[in-house]
Amino acid sequence: MSSAPPTISPRLWMVAAVTGCGAFIAMLDSTVANLAIDAISREFGAPLEDAQWVATSYLVALALSLPLSAWLSRRFGSRRVWVAALLTFVAASIWCALSRDMATLTVARCLQGLSAGLMVPTGQAILSEAANRQQLGRLMGTVGFAVALGPALGPGLGGVLIDGLSWRWLFWINVPVGIGAAFAAKYVLPLGEASSADRLDTTGLILIGLGLPLVLFGSAGIGESGLTLSSTSSLAVGMALTMAFVIHARRSQAPLIDIRLFRRAGFAAAVGTAGLTGAAMYGGLLLIPLFLQDSLHLSATDAGLMLFMMGMGAAVVLPMAGNVTDRYGALAVSLIGSAILLLSTTAFLWPSMLSLAWAPLLFARGGGLALAQMPAMTAAYVAVGKNETGDAATIVNIAQRIGGALGAITTVVVLEKAAKADNQLAYGWGFAVLVTFAAGSMVTSMLLKRPLTQSER
Repeated sequence: MSSAPPTISPRLWMVAAVTGCGAFIAMLDSTVANLAIDAISREFGAPLEDAQWVATSYLVALALSLPLSAWLSRRFGSRRVWVAALLTFVAASIWCALSRDMATLTVARCLQGLSAGLMVPTGQAILSEAANRQQLGRLMGTVGFAVALGPALGPGLGGVLIDGLSWRWLFWINVPVGIGAAFAAKYVLPLGEASSADRLDTTGLILIGLGLPLVLFGSAGIGESGLTLSSTSSLAVGMALTMAFVIHARRSQAPLIDIRLFRRAGFAAAVGTAGLTGAAMYGGLLLIPLFLQDSLHLSATDAGLMLFMMGMGAAVVLPMAGNVTDRYGALAVSLIGSAILLLSTTAFLWPSMLSLAWAPLLFARGGGLALAQMPAMTAAYVAVGKNETGDAATIVNIAQRIGGALGAITTVVVLEKAAKADNQLAYGWGFAVLVTFAAGSMVTSMLLKRPLTQSER
């Protein structure tokens, strides 16, 4: 029988709440900006292809700064980096809200993405450094709840703000949340150690700093326009540079990101699960709205409400998942979540049998994603030492980004190829791809590190 996990102090809950605020506004902005593209295009008189950069520039810039987060935390201290990134995000949000042309807005969105790429993994690292290993599940569940609320509330909140006020309020709402979190951070977050002796791996930074953004840029291009020469070339070059970084990091004495963490028991399985669930999530976010509108003939509003149910499934399940993970370990919880994800995705292969059950099915899919992904992230931090959590957070976030990008690409490619023969059959092939990701997540979940015994704790 498993013993009760240690109690979490009010101060640690505050650390989770403060870092969760930063994660929430970063995720919210990556979600709601897509809703504003049409309104921004009309206001600035810009073609939709140019307005699309409002979303794409954020993702590409985020990938550019993400690899630097661990080194900056070691060099300057994690709290300083997190607060600086948060305040930069707030300033960029104000700049977005005040923009008077497309070029200014795009640059401001790049700055938002750069700061988000530092803020999210640094916040996760701060939390994992401050907590006991048997507290991480509940704390990560709390932060995950805040992150899940972003895509859950984003479509509804964004629609209200755009219709009732202006798209500019999508950025103004970040300001009070960000300033409040930055003020609280001074009193709540641990300072973190800083070392001026930690030299920057410039070769590694160039390789991964170019490779990861190119992967995401190529992925976004394929998602929007299909297999064009520019998007496939960007993806291929990005993947080559990323692989070159891996080779370089294995040989370097002081790499930008310590990939030797993959030798730790359970770490590779945790990262693999995070990547596969990222693929299942982003592939689903691309495929499911198309299916709901094209095959089921739902309106855009009704399809948005269905996606809201998926976000709510994750938000409802995450706090409970954290408690169970701390008590019984990540392996069992992630495996159950992957099984729910697999079953709820497989059901889409027989849409005629489901009738009106789409809302509960999507709720279950969101819950399964949360149960599979959050414990795996927790397992990654448990597998490393507290002084290595910065590198672990960076690796996990990169895995989620690459997994999400490749998941979306694979779904689009299969959908396009199959649609040439039969449009409805194409959705079946698309969901078959998502089923494959969920099955892969089950396999990697089985390889997670076993729960600690009482003597090990």
